[in-house]
Amino acid sequence: MELRHLRYFIAVAEDLHFSRAAERLHIAQPPLSQQIQQLEAELGVELFHRKTKRQVQLTEAGRVFLQEAYQLLAHLESTVQITQRTGRGEIGQLRVGFISPAIYSVLPVILQEFRQQFPDVELVLQELTTTEQEQALRDRRIHVGFVYPPLEDTELSYLCIQQETLIAALYQTHPLAQQEPIAVQSLANEPFILFPRHLGIGLYDKIMALCQQGNFTPKIAQQAIQMQTIIGLVAAGMGVAIVPSSLQNLQRTGLVYQAIAHPTPPIETAIVWNEKEETPVLQQFLNVVSQLSKTNSDFPKL
Repeated sequence: MELRHLRYFIAVAEDLHFSRAAERLHIAQPPLSQQIQQLEAELGVELFHRKTKRQVQLTEAGRVFLQEAYQLLAHLESTVQITQRTGRGEIGQLRVGFISPAIYSVLPVILQEFRQQFPDVELVLQELTTTEQEQALRDRRIHVGFVYPPLEDTELSYLCIQQETLIAALYQTHPLAQQEPIAVQSLANEPFILFPRHLGIGLYDKIMALCQQGNFTPKIAQQAIQMQTIIGLVAAGMGVAIVPSSLQNLQRTGLVYQAIAHPTPPIETAIVWNEKEETPVLQQFLNVVSQLSKTNSDFPKL
């Protein structure tokens, strides 16, 4: 049985007339009759009562077969649409890794725009450090990530989408809390709260470079993995921190952010992916990010 047999049968069943059905199908009437006869022979039942050579009525088996034929064609059409939409990246799943500061800068804008354009794509988000995202990409646990470059894995592709400065985070009663901007060397004797270097080499090294420009090495009093934890510890008076400027969008009671007078190393946020594992959905995501980086004011030009 072929797909055309179903289409021919439905046309005759709806018109109950071979000649009119043949006109609808743009074929001659004799070949149409032959196709229906072949279908009946294959099924081993009569689908039509022949009242005349051209006019017919459905048998009981024919009525049942008509309903099943409708369902088969509807399912086939749905399958075709799903396949085509999958190929265009309009449906599927996208697993996204992100560093915590991205929540307070570019990530919400990107996710909102992507969901508007591709509402049927399932987004699975996972907060990971830059180092963890590199491993997750190698393990195929995520499709794309938001990181602080540089990357250790040179086989991964990345695109810088935002650039920002470093600022100081101080507890509200700190002597420097009311002084803006502050000189970086004024933090030389302060207890610092910082994440371990292996979790974000690029950002860690730029913070250290800024301190070295102030002729000191920071005294690390506490270590924390996530930026939210670092900010919380600063607000609790446990020390000070140097963080990307986008963290100003994360407010805590008892916390003050201050600009640094000395020029700071640029902090770039990038998206990273593995070209060898690129999918249609990932390509659409990269297209959205590329569009926003060119047109949206939240994405400063590099």
